[in-house]
Amino acid sequence: MGKIKQKAVTVLCVALLFLPWTILPLRGFSWALESPVAEVLIAGYALFMIGSGVFAAAVYWKGGVRNGWMKICLVVDGMYAAAGVAVLAMML
Repeated sequence: MGKIKQKAVTVLCVALLFLPWTILPLRGFSWALESPVAEVLIAGYALFMIGSGVFAAAVYWKGGVRNGWMKICLVVDGMYAAAGVAVLAMML
């Protein structure tokens, strides 16, 4: 993978670290607390967190992007993915 692609993927992974926190302002709206919207919203965020964890792991291990930022992204996205799996398991 070229240097430009490595930087682009690193920037993308860093941006993906902050997206799961956008659920907090969304939960402030009354429509986000009503069923079935709440379940769909939470399941969507859980699937996104799992996907970003898988993406970070694939980029780190298969893509060979092993800089300091990617190490942080791998750990944090791994925790997000584990939390997403736990949330989906609780919903079933």
